[in-house]
Amino acid sequence: MSKSLYIAATEARSGKSAIVLGVMNLLRANLQRVAIFRPIINDHVQGQRDHDIDLMLRHFALDMEYEQTYGYTLSEAQRILNNGQQALLLENTLNKFKELEKEYDFVLCEGTDYIGGNAALEYEINVSIVSNLGCPVMVVVNGQDRAEEEICDSAQRTIETFEEKGLEVMGLIVNRAKDDLSPDALETLKANTRSSYPLLTHAIPDDKRLGDPTMHDVIRALDATVLYGHGGLDTQVDNFVTAAMHISNFLNYIREGSLIITPGDRSDIILASITSRQSSSYGNIAGMVLTGGLQPSESVHRLIEGWTGVPLPILSVRDHTFKTTQALQSLHGTIDPDHPTKIATAIGLFESCVDLEELRKRLVTTESKKTTPVMFEYNLIEKAKSRTQHIVLPEGTSDRIIQATEILQRRKVVDVTLLGDPEAIRAQASSLGVQLNGAQCVDPAKSGLFEAYAERYFEARKHKGIRMEDARDRMLDPTYFGTMMVHAGDADGMVSGSVTTTAQTIRPAFEFIKTKPEASIVSSVFLMCMGDRVVCFGDCAVNPKPNARQLAEIALSSAETARLFGIDPFVAMLSYSTGGSGTGEEVEKVMEATEMARALAVERGLSLPIEGPLQYDAAVDPEVARTKMPDSEVAGRATVFIFPDLNTGNNTYKAVQRAVPGSTAIGPVLQGLNKPVNDLSRGCRVRDIVNTVAITAIQAQAEKSAK
Repeated sequence: MSKSLYIAATEARSGKSAIVLGVMNLLRANLQRVAIFRPIINDHVQGQRDHDIDLMLRHFALDMEYEQTYGYTLSEAQRILNNGQQALLLENTLNKFKELEKEYDFVLCEGTDYIGGNAALEYEINVSIVSNLGCPVMVVVNGQDRAEEEICDSAQRTIETFEEKGLEVMGLIVNRAKDDLSPDALETLKANTRSSYPLLTHAIPDDKRLGDPTMHDVIRALDATVLYGHGGLDTQVDNFVTAAMHISNFLNYIREGSLIITPGDRSDIILASITSRQSSSYGNIAGMVLTGGLQPSESVHRLIEGWTGVPLPILSVRDHTFKTTQALQSLHGTIDPDHPTKIATAIGLFESCVDLEELRKRLVTTESKKTTPVMFEYNLIEKAKSRTQHIVLPEGTSDRIIQATEILQRRKVVDVTLLGDPEAIRAQASSLGVQLNGAQCVDPAKSGLFEAYAERYFEARKHKGIRMEDARDRMLDPTYFGTMMVHAGDADGMVSGSVTTTAQTIRPAFEFIKTKPEASIVSSVFLMCMGDRVVCFGDCAVNPKPNARQLAEIALSSAETARLFGIDPFVAMLSYSTGGSGTGEEVEKVMEATEMARALAVERGLSLPIEGPLQYDAAVDPEVARTKMPDSEVAGRATVFIFPDLNTGNNTYKAVQRAVPGSTAIGPVLQGLNKPVNDLSRGCRVRDIVNTVAITAIQAQAEKSAK
């Protein structure tokens, strides 16, 4: 097995970036230190970094300097070859590659892009370099608009060329393939290949969402200024419409995803375009480009500024209409680190079409014993996908919730139900340029389950003086309705809190989902991804001043949560004193809680190392532990940290998250409830929502397995 892989395309626009993204995602899930290396990159434009290298460095937070990631620019390589110094080019490239091999667990290499104007030369450079490096090769063939025979011929020629150089062609991916590509064609290629190992062959279908540019891409291509609609720049562009005719004729050309190009003084076209977004008779246009450096008149500007509910991106450029249209004809979409939905689409497609386990066996010789944040998040998603759960999201019209839903559905992590007016949700998704991909949208007031849920709530709470009218009012609240879906078994879990408080999220769960029989308290943990390990911090979100018994319960629940997510629990009961070094009411509380936790663990048949009171340094630092508590099984190796109160826990997790480089806090994860309900921070990112939904799905899997 090798510590490297070379991904080589046969021509431009093959979608190679998406393949590199998918392979890197697999590698980072299994190995701690992975490097990206491109022997030859395109010439830098105005100081910009290479697109694919920048994507890998930023999205996967690779610990590399940019200068380490490539050998030469294309023009530098051409000059060296023109001077007859091919050996120098190969030697220097090999030396840089070998330095990375020494330092990293794996080096993922990517070939050239074939957009330098001399495809034949680039092909020869690719073959020479990969022969020199000795990496196994994965060949990417562009299947877009290609006949099956043409695809097979191109792939076979490329494979034979590499094999003649004595290289192992490990895999072939026909990317952007037509749906009718025959599996027999791939089998024929596999049979005709003389590789040392059986050839991995896969076809990945064309997905316009990856190839279409976004309004961000348009801005970069035209050096445009954004006049309106800053919040809609992720919207994808499907086609271009140059508007120069009368409105009645122009409207006939509008389609879904159209980018309208028109002079900036055409107020009639501008207003007609915006109006079309509010009409169900026309597809939603992606945006507008106003040419000639002209902008709408003051009165039209005021009209647009006050036009609520239409976040339409409108750009301004200095060039005239014809030149602008020409520039856009060659525009292609890219997968950028700032576009999480495109990244999710690319990874989701790759994972659904490629045999990941077989590829992992070929690439990963030894899995890392440490866990980085990227590894942990990847494994969360994979575990959630292993048994699909149904998660309800009550905040259905929230921008971040909608964007997270697209990612969750595209990667097939869970089945999602969004609560809210379906038309409003779909309109909001459309304005964001987001596809819901089959997610259900349910209006609680119009649901066929509404009356049954109200009756169920009334029966559960009538002893508290709740009337039937009150029960109906409660079920109109999406959080109550979503919680009842979980309680009734119509959903497996719920996630809320991106726009509501923690109390609003968990109050319904307290009322009728209730706590587990063995738990007297609902608490929380944060899964803290810190560099190369993951630990649990609890309770940092729910209980302000837990007593000794409650601290003991929190300790056992946190240990159970740790095990659920693959963390071997060593529980540290934290205090400002280690052992008997200090005194005081708070220290005594932690001492009592430690003894109670140990007794409860024995009572429940759990083998669980618990130590306390411990100071944080004694819990994490082996050197300090040897001095302060040398005989402890937990000191110096703790993985579950129980804080004495909410003030300490909340401040500590936030301090660690901000102060420790590479740290990520995932949570809070609620524990102790009969069924999984989880809370979000109101400042959460889309990525946080995706992770919390995956966590909720894993909790639901465990809850079902325990029955």
